[in-house]
Amino acid sequence: MTHLSKQIEDVAFISWAKPTSGTPEHINRAAMQAIEKNLTGGYSENTGLEDLREEIAKKLERDNHIKADPSEIMITVGAIEGLAAAVLAVVDPGDEVIIPVPGYSTHIRQVVVASGKPVLVPTIEEQGFKLDFDRLKDAITPQTKAILFSSPNNPVGSVYGEEDLRTLAGIAQEHNLLVITDEAYEYFVFDGEKHISIASMEGMRERVISCYTFTKTYAMTGWRIGYLHAVDEWIRQIEKTHIPLAICAPVVSQFAALEALRGPQDCVEEFRRHYQTTRDLMCERLDKIPHVFSYQKPKGSYLMFPRVELPEGKDSKTFAINLLQKARVSTTPGIAFKGEGHVRMSFCVPEETIHKAFDRMEAYFQS
Repeated sequence: MTHLSKQIEDVAFISWAKPTSGTPEHINRAAMQAIEKNLTGGYSENTGLEDLREEIAKKLERDNHIKADPSEIMITVGAIEGLAAAVLAVVDPGDEVIIPVPGYSTHIRQVVVASGKPVLVPTIEEQGFKLDFDRLKDAITPQTKAILFSSPNNPVGSVYGEEDLRTLAGIAQEHNLLVITDEAYEYFVFDGEKHISIASMEGMRERVISCYTFTKTYAMTGWRIGYLHAVDEWIRQIEKTHIPLAICAPVVSQFAALEALRGPQDCVEEFRRHYQTTRDLMCERLDKIPHVFSYQKPKGSYLMFPRVELPEGKDSKTFAINLLQKARVSTTPGIAFKGEGHVRMSFCVPEETIHKAFDRMEAYFQS
């Protein structure tokens, strides 16, 4: 869709999961100061700057209720490289990894790259894409190695609450499974929901690899900086895959991340409030096109996944391409997330972009 969009002028983009607010200025300044002090020209330790890992350990205990030693933390090239390194370390050829769907397409490809088998378990859409534990338990076989999920979820915006996470933890313990989490949107939850890290639950610390990112929290998309936490046994194995993938995360980005954690945090709450406002606006606009879209209101992230009324024989890719070419609105086809019949829309954009996109869609569907 990005490639096709470049062929069209004045596209209204609600497809990219990319903050449009820009990195806060104090973070930019810290990176420039690190460059001026000649601190960024070499490699860091493979696992990352010690000062940064110490700050992350404080954050994990404060916000995620995970007591972590800096030696159990690895700085990665965004959460995505951390997830890839974790999957490569955990999955042997033929191992099965359970992934609730709709889910982030890259998670699925990472398992395939590791010569594993993604086992896709549908969630319950009419209950806000809730985990279906009966189907999840039925999917477990002697070859099952791990469960991989994101919460808040990309693309549907669901948030797994304490009860569901405790049930999931019980299943992992009963069947001796590892859990790999993508918690990229941890700070962006709405309507009284709380983000909970499953690694904080009793008996789970040793069997969870938790992946995080600065990308979403601090609007640092291009900096490519994230981190993961796991017990020492797994960190040592993940380091063996992290080194050939990246050697270390970009050092200038590590200094920027250090300032992100140490500096003022009001930007995070400003982003969250903005996303809640734009979420509500997008829902209002969707309500005006009920003959085309139905949706589950997202409880977190800055993404939603409305169902589309498709003509017989059509698919979400065809729908999205037509919408781009005829209405100049860019969305992402649901098939990319194993959610055929949907499109992903992002509300981490200015309000005027949402209005532009939906004005064009309303005119298109009325014509």
